[in-house]
Amino acid sequence: MRLISKYGFALGFLTAFLMVFSSCGSRKNMVYLQQDSTLLSTVYEQHVPTIQPNDILTIVVSAADPKVTAPFNPVSSMGGGATMQTAELAQRPTYTVDQEGNITLPMLGKVKVAGLTRLEAIEKLRTELSQYIKDPGVNMNFNNFRVSVLGEVARPGSFIMPTERVTVLEALGMAGDLTIRGVRENILLVREVDGHKTMHRLDLTRQETLNSPYYYLAQNDVIYVEPNKAQINNSKLGANTNIIISIASLLITVISVITR
Repeated sequence: MRLISKYGFALGFLTAFLMVFSSCGSRKNMVYLQQDSTLLSTVYEQHVPTIQPNDILTIVVSAADPKVTAPFNPVSSMGGGATMQTAELAQRPTYTVDQEGNITLPMLGKVKVAGLTRLEAIEKLRTELSQYIKDPGVNMNFNNFRVSVLGEVARPGSFIMPTERVTVLEALGMAGDLTIRGVRENILLVREVDGHKTMHRLDLTRQETLNSPYYYLAQNDVIYVEPNKAQINNSKLGANTNIIISIASLLITVISVITR
């Protein structure tokens, strides 16, 4: 019986030691943007995503005389029985950018906006509208500026961003930040440009990431945080726990029979 107790104690101690050791981490693997000699650049601080095919834009035309904007905001021409809430929603018509990069507006017809920033597209529409409206105003917003965050974060999912100027850290913050098991040095960013998917890696532990052209996100970006080795090993251990317990029980039984 003493032999069995020794084997059981040794097995338990070894398992606990391996679990604790495998979960250990160092500061350099955990802390974001650690101080180093990197010189921070402002090259990408003015980064603004451009409009892409399949984007959904909300466009509202305004002017000093609201009546002249009615043809350009067709859904706003409603009967007097409409509720205030319905009328407010109707003031925000949406347009989908087609595969050629155009949107089709009333009276203006097709207008190419792909490749332009939101502000550039606004100025282009104002120029086009000026032949019909004096000093027209244009309010344009993305309806589908969505970023997906997957992997070792607290709340993985897809998030609609309130603005097109968003950083990878802000997106991770919306997902509840990385878990303790997430690899901070090898964040994967998947981006689609002109129909082609590209993959880029970011090291959040280094300040030089702030200088990366991929620090600011584009619409439909996907961020993936991979698990660390300890988490992978733990998943393997969890999958084989029943087998290990069965083998251990069998060994103890055999030892018990032999030592009687």
